[in-house]
Amino acid sequence: MLRRKGLAAVAEYLLFPGRHHVLTRFQGDFLRQFADRTVVWAVTSANHRTTKRNPVAFDRREAAIERFSVAEGIRSLVVGVVDTPPTDEFAEVTVKAIEAGTDDLVRLTPENTVVACSTPEVSKLYEKLGYSVIGVEPDGTARPWDVLLLIAAGNEQWKELAHPATVDVFERYALDAHVARCVNDPVVGDDGGLTTTRDYKTYADAFETAADRKWLQIKDFVRPGRILDIGCATGATLQLVDRDPRFHESDLIGVEVARHLFAECEHKKEQGLFSNPNVYFYQRNMLGSAVFPPRSIDTTLTLALTHEIWSYADGSRPDTVQRFADALYAHTAPNGVWINSDVCGPDEPDRPVVLRLDDSDGENPDGVVELEALDDAAAYVGKLSTRARFFQFAHDFRRNAKVPLGYDVRADGLVLRLADAMDFLTRKDYVDNWLSETHEQFCGLNFAGWSAVAERAGFTIDPASTAWRNDWVIANRIAPVATITTPEGDPIDWPATHQLLIARR
Repeated sequence: MLRRKGLAAVAEYLLFPGRHHVLTRFQGDFLRQFADRTVVWAVTSANHRTTKRNPVAFDRREAAIERFSVAEGIRSLVVGVVDTPPTDEFAEVTVKAIEAGTDDLVRLTPENTVVACSTPEVSKLYEKLGYSVIGVEPDGTARPWDVLLLIAAGNEQWKELAHPATVDVFERYALDAHVARCVNDPVVGDDGGLTTTRDYKTYADAFETAADRKWLQIKDFVRPGRILDIGCATGATLQLVDRDPRFHESDLIGVEVARHLFAECEHKKEQGLFSNPNVYFYQRNMLGSAVFPPRSIDTTLTLALTHEIWSYADGSRPDTVQRFADALYAHTAPNGVWINSDVCGPDEPDRPVVLRLDDSDGENPDGVVELEALDDAAAYVGKLSTRARFFQFAHDFRRNAKVPLGYDVRADGLVLRLADAMDFLTRKDYVDNWLSETHEQFCGLNFAGWSAVAERAGFTIDPASTAWRNDWVIANRIAPVATITTPEGDPIDWPATHQLLIARR
């Protein structure tokens, strides 16, 4: 076969790059022709799992490849290649990763290697380096991603197309359900984030900074036993739980949907930053399905999370947050507690107010722009005056959060709902993550609304629960550049901005 295609018959290796989430029967027939050489499986995006684009963890992919190789009588080397941004140097990066992954024992060159690849764009990158490339799946043949989409759709035909090695690993580890959950997740993006524009380093730093303050607020309500932190971010709060001697015999469990933050949690655990051996992290969207058995969790923490559940709802927002609260109640043990610390809307969300904003603290362009088209959206927003920022926010908020923020311009003021005014004022300084933040609605529900959600689920509201106002933010961020009055011109006190909800079973 090699001679017919004009390839060197002396090639020692067949390089087979790809994500390799699913192996197919066709690939078995194809690779059987190369039993005289070593197949080097470059498993790309090996550091990804539980995302739409890369749902299966590297260790499961590697296990299936090894079973596949034994079944087909193929000598294989499996090397994980970490995910890289799109680059014209992908082929070179992969070859170097194989050298590093084999301690330089395997050095692939155009003289000793043939590349097997059916993606034209990738094939060209290897050809530029001088490699001979042969296609794998001809037109009309189901490719691995086609099979994976059958799995996500619940179509049992996938078992007829997938290689028995993949079928075996998927069945033993219930990966078919896992793949369906990841691919069909309405909230998580292709690479395991809530939005593609979110700067997770900024978020990670913010969570680390705020952890001590939030822990002081909630620590007296935490019950020992199984302590669950949903949306645990970098695991900073669980680190504080870990240091409290009251919980040294508790199980500490973190659930985080964002891949970047979940990776930081696992990194902390690997570094030995938890003294409690019973610390576990899951990358999961809690809206997808039940994660924990009924009545098995003593304390559930949701810190700066519930507004995201509301904002990224698939369908009805009230129905989504109710389903979330119902799930929390189901997994809460008798006498257990759900502690929710988050932003919330004002007590009178629909109250009409006049908002006056400073227009001397920045630029005032004639209109708004499409920020996605700019190279540096943060720099543009950062130069705007507070008043100009409002108009840009209204434009982006309507598109991204699907919230019909309405307002009328009256002289130097803006007439609008109090909740809409506070949504802008509490977000106007989030310049670095502007496009991401405008997907979220802080004031979708007020404290009474969130309390009602918890009560409908079956919880009893502890008297210590309260709405409160972040006076530092008011004094330092809002009041210097904004005022609110009634339509008649009477001053209005700044409303509540946050909530502490203690819900008991």
